[in-house]
Amino acid sequence: MEARKLNVRRVRGSSEQGENESPAESQDSVPSCPLSALLRLYVYALHGCLCEVAFTAVWDWCSTQDRRLAGHSSLWALPMYATAIYLMESLRAVLLARSLPVRLTAYTMFIYFWELSWGLGLRLLGACPWDYSNYRYNLGGLVTLEYAVPWAVAALIAEQHVIRNTLRIRLHN
Repeated sequence: MEARKLNVRRVRGSSEQGENESPAESQDSVPSCPLSALLRLYVYALHGCLCEVAFTAVWDWCSTQDRRLAGHSSLWALPMYATAIYLMESLRAVLLARSLPVRLTAYTMFIYFWELSWGLGLRLLGACPWDYSNYRYNLGGLVTLEYAVPWAVAALIAEQHVIRNTLRIRLHN
C-alpha cells in the first residue's frame, strides 16, 4: 500500500490564485498532486455543514438567548454545500480580477440561486429542512433577504480562505 502524506504549501508573496501555483519544490523533488475533485467536495461539505451549525447556534442565541448554542443542520447540507463551493471555484477564477463588491454580489446571487434550487428540489421530495416563511423578505419560504449579509460574509470566507487554501493542498507520495 502506498503511503501518502498531506502537505499544505506555504508561499510568501504569491499570487492570490492558489490553483495556479506550482507545488513546493523540496530537496528530494517529491512528486505531488492537488486534491482530487472528490476530496475537495469532502472538504467543502464539512466546511459548509460546520458553518451552518455554528451560524444557527449563534442566530438562535441572538434571538432566544439560548446559551446551549445547540446549532443544527441536515444531512442534505453536505451535498448542497459541497457542490455550491465546488462551483464557486470556477466562479472565483472568473471574478478574482473584479472588485470586492462585484465579487460579493455575484457570489451572494449565486448562493441565493443555489439555495432556491435545492429548496425547490427538496420540497418536491418532501424533505426541505428549512422554512423562512416567518421572515419578512422571503421567497416561498425557501430564501430570505435577511440572510444577505451572512451569505456575503460566508462567500468572502469561502473565496479568501476555504477555496484558496483547499486548492493549495498537495498530496505527496
